[in-house]
Amino acid sequence: MEFTGYPRLCPCGTGSNYGVCCGRLISGAAQARTAEELMRSRYSAYALGELDHVFRTWHPRTRPDDVSPGRGVEFIGLTIHDIVAGGPDDDLGVVEFTARMRTPEGVDEMRERSRFSRRAGRWMYVDGNVPDVAASDDTPAPPTIELPVHRSSHRGQA
Repeated sequence: MEFTGYPRLCPCGTGSNYGVCCGRLISGAAQARTAEELMRSRYSAYALGELDHVFRTWHPRTRPDDVSPGRGVEFIGLTIHDIVAGGPDDDLGVVEFTARMRTPEGVDEMRERSRFSRRAGRWMYVDGNVPDVAASDDTPAPPTIELPVHRSSHRGQA
């Protein structure tokens, strides 16, 4: 199935057509090749209200019953900060990102360091480490999730 005629840019921020970027993953026509692709498709699914994709790609061991974002949340931007492993030949990966959103209270953002694993040949979101943005400066940051293989296209940013 080909989606190149879809007239919208992908919400994940790659600048690509939605149909050839995250649309093919959200529709089930293709599987994510990397942890980053899966993370981007999950962001796009949240942005477009395609929550079945979010549910389907959440590891069953850690998946909540309800994957809905809060009421009135509109996703408006994504920035990738770091990628650790998670490539086509890996079984584990980490993607750190910031998702920006508009809420009834105003514009907000969430930074997360997400863990992914390959299960039955498919990438799955396992869990994420979300720093407490309201914590005071003297509060230690939550521990980061590290994997033994370090492959990052965004060196020096964490």
